Amino acid sequence: MKKKVLSMFLASAMALSIVACGSEGGGATTETPAATTETPAATTETQAEAPAAEPETASELTDGKFADTRKITVEIYDRGNDGGSDPENNMYTEYIKKGMLEEHNVEVTFKKVPRWTEVDDINNLLAAGEAPDICVTYSYPTVLTYAQMGGVIDLQDLIEQYKADTPNLWNWLGDQNMLWDKDPKTGEVWALEGRRAEQQRIVTFVRQDWLDALNMKAPTTTQEFEDMLVAFRDNADTLLGKDASKMVPFSTSYDVGWRASNIITSFMDPKITDKEYYINGFDDRMVTEPQTKEAVKLLNKWYNDGLMWKDFALYGSGDTTEDDMIKAGYVGAFQHNWDYVFRNGEDSINSNLIRNVGPDAKFVPVDCFQNSDGKYAKWLYSSAGDRKLFFPTTNTEPLASLLYLDFISKPETIKYLQAGEEGVTHEVLESGAIQIIAAEGDAIQNSGKNIDYTITCNGTYFGDQKLADLSIAYGYAGQDPELVSAADKISKADGLEPKNVNVGVIEAEAGVGDTLSAKRDQVYDQAVVASTADFDAVWEAGIADYLSAGGQAIIDERTAKWAEYFGDADMLP
Repeated sequence: MKKKVLSMFLASAMALSIVACGSEGGGATTETPAATTETPAATTETQAEAPAAEPETASELTDGKFADTRKITVEIYDRGNDGGSDPENNMYTEYIKKGMLEEHNVEVTFKKVPRWTEVDDINNLLAAGEAPDICVTYSYPTVLTYAQMGGVIDLQDLIEQYKADTPNLWNWLGDQNMLWDKDPKTGEVWALEGRRAEQQRIVTFVRQDWLDALNMKAPTTTQEFEDMLVAFRDNADTLLGKDASKMVPFSTSYDVGWRASNIITSFMDPKITDKEYYINGFDDRMVTEPQTKEAVKLLNKWYNDGLMWKDFALYGSGDTTEDDMIKAGYVGAFQHNWDYVFRNGEDSINSNLIRNVGPDAKFVPVDCFQNSDGKYAKWLYSSAGDRKLFFPTTNTEPLASLLYLDFISKPETIKYLQAGEEGVTHEVLESGAIQIIAAEGDAIQNSGKNIDYTITCNGTYFGDQKLADLSIAYGYAGQDPELVSAADKISKADGLEPKNVNVGVIEAEAGVGDTLSAKRDQVYDQAVVASTADFDAVWEAGIADYLSAGGQAIIDERTAKWAEYFGDADMLP
């Protein structure tokens, strides 16, 4: 009966609410959520209509096991990889199922959700009362919206009650990630935050073979980068021969705010306060930061000068057109997630270039966008703020679900899920470093570092930080470890880490995330492709529309909340 009532309630509420989608910008493995840290407050009325499951007592466990077999379902992303393994049934799912049954007497079933429409699909499953017991999303507004509808379990008492039963979960996530979203007034915890083992975000890649062909050095400043793009454009015949018309000096995607993040950051005030970054930081694409317009004006200049991919705005999330163009050898430079050119083994960008262009063709990482202090500043991830793990109120096995999160947070579990089996998915080098090798069949990892299964861990860890540090350069099958190491170092140079500003629920953020994300992308895209004469008008009109659609209300409420908690201070205590 509870499931039916909840289903009817959520389905009707969906008509009044649009939730956010964490856009990632071109299929990144280390995903890119919107920077939203607030927590919701469920109403008494909705909680009464859809009461959370009664918590079980820890006494039901004997040596960590239930006396009777419990059953849970767990969300798993389906990335639709050609030649990939079945996300619901493979070597890694069997490891988890076997371990959970042996250690806790819990039977696990995986339920796949398409990665690129995950928010819409979770919405539909929640509304139908058919969501997995353990749900995963990069979109906190999704959690917030359904929490306010009474569709999400408040975890505050459960995680404390079963703390002794989940030591691996607490040891790995720590108070920061377990309580990142805890409401400072009500104590409500609607979701746990996965931990980022790697904090790198964006790196600029350029074609080393093209630089060599033109006798140019790698750019180290913004002007040198622009000069390089001009040289690529003007020497298309030399670099591409009969394919000269396909020349793209610099490529980006519809998600300009993510892909051009390092360029945008280079224009920002190096002395930006915690207050200013927080007030505008509800969207990590920085569209409302004061200096962003000047950064986009530079992109607009490049676009009108024929230095950028003219069709970048036409292809949305999950489309492979840009990747295909890069792999074919037509692109000279682009910015993307720090390890993007190394991913997917033989189908990686650099491996494809070697096959399609020649043995010397490759992208290399460069650092060339300096801010006014002369630093190569770039925003990193915080160690929290990753995937949000939550339980819908249709979950009748909260303890079993917490034990699942504990199991996948064990160091040995993380190591197996990330490294697999020696000789099958990795080799151990003389130094002790783990080197990932190409896998086949059900040993194939559909996501880099297998993050779709290590939902509490995003990035190389292998169950040990020293081993991870030693192995990170060897974590990409068939790729040059020196290039990987160089990209890793560049991605973190002069890095800036966002802080958690926990001031409770921001009501204005609920239900507008998807709308604002779409409008944000439109602001960027339309401004970049505008004529030079129209740029200012297009930008101002786009920002005005964005603010009127809910952006200004969020800014105003964040400003008020900052004053409520921190007074006149500009920096966090």
